[in-house]
Amino acid sequence: MKRQLVSCLRHGAAALVATLAIAALPAGAADAPPPANVAAEAIGAGLVQPGNNANAFREARRGEDQSITFAAPPDRVLIQSQGETWRQMRNGPITQYGGWAIVVMFLGLVVFYAVRGEIKLTDKRTGKLMERFKFIERLAHWSLAGTFVILGLTGIAMLFGKHLLLPLIGHTAFGYLAWAAKNVHNFIGPLFLVSVLLMVVLFVRDNVWQAIDALWIRKAGGLLSGEHVPSHRFNFGEKTWFWLGVVFLGLMVGTTGLILDFPLYGQTRQDMQLAHMLHSGGAMLFIALSLAHIYIGTVGMEGALEGMKTGYVDETWAREHHEYWYREARGERIPDNAPRPGHKASAAH
Repeated sequence: MKRQLVSCLRHGAAALVATLAIAALPAGAADAPPPANVAAEAIGAGLVQPGNNANAFREARRGEDQSITFAAPPDRVLIQSQGETWRQMRNGPITQYGGWAIVVMFLGLVVFYAVRGEIKLTDKRTGKLMERFKFIERLAHWSLAGTFVILGLTGIAMLFGKHLLLPLIGHTAFGYLAWAAKNVHNFIGPLFLVSVLLMVVLFVRDNVWQAIDALWIRKAGGLLSGEHVPSHRFNFGEKTWFWLGVVFLGLMVGTTGLILDFPLYGQTRQDMQLAHMLHSGGAMLFIALSLAHIYIGTVGMEGALEGMKTGYVDETWAREHHEYWYREARGERIPDNAPRPGHKASAAH
């Protein structure tokens, strides 16, 4: 009996010690696989942490060249962080400021027309016509104007479409529209650049600085005072549009468009992103400024559109808006520093 009691006490003490030892272990340690196995599996899967690939992506975002399986330009960076900067610029300042620039210019012209009205001729038309633009000049102008309008509309559709059109027409219709706009934009772009180059060649000679331009600047072209300011074939306002709009913005938008159109000539993704920001930002400014040019050439001034439609203008229009050009066309020699005739008339073109 005594021997059995001692045996029971021994077994009970062993059980108590085992229970206390198990209780002293961390929770879940008994169920976890051996640490060595977990580490081996993580290494085999290419994971630094089980189920977490964060470190692998951190390495890819460091900007170093990676081993990739498809043909690519010299930059072989797997994840390019500058792409997020480009996205924020496109969806932020370019879209917002560019959109507001167009809206403000349009509303400003509406207000100006409501206050000033159409700039009328002071004297009656004579019925005698003067050739203002040759056929090749009008062809270049209308080629540029036509491609510009198509590119402007398709570009606006792509830039603002998801904000303005997608909620109205739905994803399917907008998908087809965006696809069509992109392809039309890509094919028309090179024609636009050719038209710009032709315009530069044809009109650069008559858009150089002349002394009389300083007077136009001081008088702001007579737009507010109604005072006649003489000029040669083109006044300073038209010259500004030529150099800032046609030459600078036209060539910038056209050349960056070619870079985006043909991406397989060594451009890196950084090149494409920079080209796109210059292209879209320049295009927004180009469109905004073009509204003023379109306004003064159509509803803003009597007789202005006739010259570009037919190539001819009435002598009265030529005398009131480009007096030096008118007098030179009649065989009179006009020195560049000739005194300004004291004549009140409608605002200069």
